[in-house]
Amino acid sequence: MIRHAKRLEIEKIITITKACAAHMCELGIYQWNENYPTVRAFQKDLEQQELYVLLVKNEVVGCICIASEKDLEYNHVHWLIPDTIHYYIHRLAVHPSYQGKGYAQQLMDFAEAKAKKSNVASIRLDTFSLNTRNQRFYEQRGYTRLGSVYFPKQSDAPFYCYELVLNG
Repeated sequence: MIRHAKRLEIEKIITITKACAAHMCELGIYQWNENYPTVRAFQKDLEQQELYVLLVKNEVVGCICIASEKDLEYNHVHWLIPDTIHYYIHRLAVHPSYQGKGYAQQLMDFAEAKAKKSNVASIRLDTFSLNTRNQRFYEQRGYTRLGSVYFPKQSDAPFYCYELVLNG
């Protein structure tokens, strides 16, 4: 089940993202660190009612932020369609113990269905350039790779931007 997150679940979400960061580091992917994602980022997502959790047997095992506001870092990206109404995916995470079971697919299915229902023009996101697994994940879903953005507090390597046009 996927639903809006609750304030008391922020600690569990941070535990999940820290486990994901550690797992990625084991694979040589230094995408998340002590600077990202932060409690404050999740609190903001929650305040804006853009943070969702995935529950398996009533346990929070994953999360996703479905934002409607474009981050400044995305301003120079040449998106497929002009800025109108878009969703921006941030902080998609599934606890490593639950990965490989289709839960990330479920979270993205949920986001895409929500976007279509809301008549959003497209979904935009970024993923780390050294995380080829995530790149394949989005490309198999029909997302088009576009420009790059940089988050120096996370890595010197770029993050690739992707877009899926829905109602463009």
